[in-house]
Amino acid sequence: MPAGLPRSFYERPVVTVAQALVGRVVARGECAGVIVETEAYHQSEPACHAFVGLTPRTEPIFGPPGIAYVYRSYGIHALFNAVCEPDGVGAAVLIRALEPVGGLELMRRRRGGVDDRRLCSGPGKLTQALGIELSDNRSDLRTGPIVISARPRRWCDVALVADRRIGITKAPELPWRFTAAGSRWVSRRPDATARAVV
Repeated sequence: MPAGLPRSFYERPVVTVAQALVGRVVARGECAGVIVETEAYHQSEPACHAFVGLTPRTEPIFGPPGIAYVYRSYGIHALFNAVCEPDGVGAAVLIRALEPVGGLELMRRRRGGVDDRRLCSGPGKLTQALGIELSDNRSDLRTGPIVISARPRRWCDVALVADRRIGITKAPELPWRFTAAGSRWVSRRPDATARAVV
């Protein structure tokens, strides 16, 4: 398994990390994908779980940086986030979509035979495809079982598009969703308000 990113990668502002994660590889076991879509969440805004303060559920999002925050959404899907910023700050990046690159046969079985473009085209879909569960909550992203590693060569100069976050009702105006420009693997294409990240 490739080496995970250093903790210092995650200690930066969450919006910076959300952009930097696009093009990185996330793997669990034999299954892997290139991150093509992320969303940033910070304790200062009400869409973030940390906005309510420290609770047993939100404790992982307050650090340390570089661990997984996995939670159940609507009692159905496990959603996977990378915790960011210094220890004690509530911030995390939701991994929203991947381009599958490894373990596709297993992903297809886990996802019930959907077409490949839909294997990881959403945060609940990608966790199902990779086999990410609530038991992965608080695990170290450097050592696994979920590991995020460096960009493959063809992703070194990925162009980014910033857009509003989706699927939320609080602070929807923040342009904190980042997608790989032109990717067909994203959960939803950027809308008319999206802009290129310089």
